[in-house]
Amino acid sequence: MFRRRESVPFSFVAEADRFRSNVTPPPRERASVSQLAGRSLVGLTLIAGFAGALLFGVPALDTGSAPSHGQTSEASQHR
Repeated sequence: MFRRRESVPFSFVAEADRFRSNVTPPPRERASVSQLAGRSLVGLTLIAGFAGALLFGVPALDTGSAPSHGQTSEASQHR
């Protein structure tokens, strides 16, 4: 990366890509058993919801042809 020739106010912002901190962040807390069970239960609920929506939604989207049972609507019977 090229260096600017004119002075830049807040030059530390311009050189921020080279800055490395010597402070280490604290370690992450491990999830408890109840948190893991809750997350997996929520995940399973979402997957079951999507599967149910797919199971009931696909037949509803089927265009199909005229009913083969010989059923007709009331509007066509009164002609």
